[in-house]
Amino acid sequence: MLKVNLDRFWLANDIAMKDNCFNPEATQVAMGMRMAEECIFDELGEKGEPWGNNPPELMARLCRQYNDKAEKITGRRLLDEKYPKNHEIFPKIKMIGEVFGGNYAYKNGTFWLEECIATPQDLEAALDRVDKLDIRSFILPEHWETAKKQIFETTGQTLDLLRYGRRVRGPVTLAMSLCKIENIIFWMEDYPDLIHRFFDTIERVILQYVNIVNQEAGEEKVKSQHSMMGFRFFDDNCCMLSPELYEEYAYPVLKHVFDKVCPDKEDFRYQHSDSEMSHLLPVLGRLNLTAVNFGPTVLIDKIRKYMPKTRIDGCLSPMTFLSNNENKIIAEVKRDCEMSKNLNSRGLCIDTAGSINFGTKLTSMLAVMYAIQEYGQL
Repeated sequence: MLKVNLDRFWLANDIAMKDNCFNPEATQVAMGMRMAEECIFDELGEKGEPWGNNPPELMARLCRQYNDKAEKITGRRLLDEKYPKNHEIFPKIKMIGEVFGGNYAYKNGTFWLEECIATPQDLEAALDRVDKLDIRSFILPEHWETAKKQIFETTGQTLDLLRYGRRVRGPVTLAMSLCKIENIIFWMEDYPDLIHRFFDTIERVILQYVNIVNQEAGEEKVKSQHSMMGFRFFDDNCCMLSPELYEEYAYPVLKHVFDKVCPDKEDFRYQHSDSEMSHLLPVLGRLNLTAVNFGPTVLIDKIRKYMPKTRIDGCLSPMTFLSNNENKIIAEVKRDCEMSKNLNSRGLCIDTAGSINFGTKLTSMLAVMYAIQEYGQL
């Protein structure tokens, strides 16, 4: 097993994580990864559905066992052991795709928004329905008020702001999931007024979600978590658009949501797109993003050119991480550390450029730590 001075690493990492990873007192590159619950079953040799709705008692026990092992290998307990989670005890709130008539189907370990709009006429009809929709009544279940009150009285918990009101599929991914990728691109050229209306409606619905969840979480919680929550977009499909089309249709949605929800300098503004979307960096660079997580081919030198003050979460390929090949993992982390240092730039937070996958081992995280220890000293 690779040799890492665990106490020294974590002490230095805590310092490196300050000031959005731009702390001038940091002595090493920061690391933000903490593994994922999907990794529990393979790591422990347990049978079960890594992404399934497993009993809270089972998950609590497995998380404790996983953390016992993680503490020995990496020096930290990496996963939250508290079950059930906040979102598991509240009644289901409909997701934004459902507002537009979509359905989320469970496939290959995750929920996918299924296509439901096949023609421009279908889209126009869907937008007409959304215009008339009482969003609050639609997304909250009938017994919501009673359940919310009972949960608060018995647990003291209120709605999770981040899960429901401050993160969403980006406008391009949402539109292309509902209508199909090629259709959105063709309709942008053939029916620009309709697609402008579509993206304007997406923006309006996002902001309505924010307001509804703020009300349901409570003013005190919103005020205390405001700058930390900010807003997060997850828009893998943005890579499908040219810079011109992205700027015309999608950029205004992000700009207006950020301006209304998190306008202050200290507010958190985030974009995730684990795809090859480097051609959009000049446009995204104007959004004053706090942090980004892009595809594994969108490297630090490309990002820094347009986002000098943005934290970069990445750029380790999730597939390299999943390979559990220590030499390959170390090589990629070394590349990123040295690239950042050669640019005389702080603000790198080593993480995967996309989700951590089932089958990734704790020894792979140790390899990341080793690479930072050897090549990420500042």
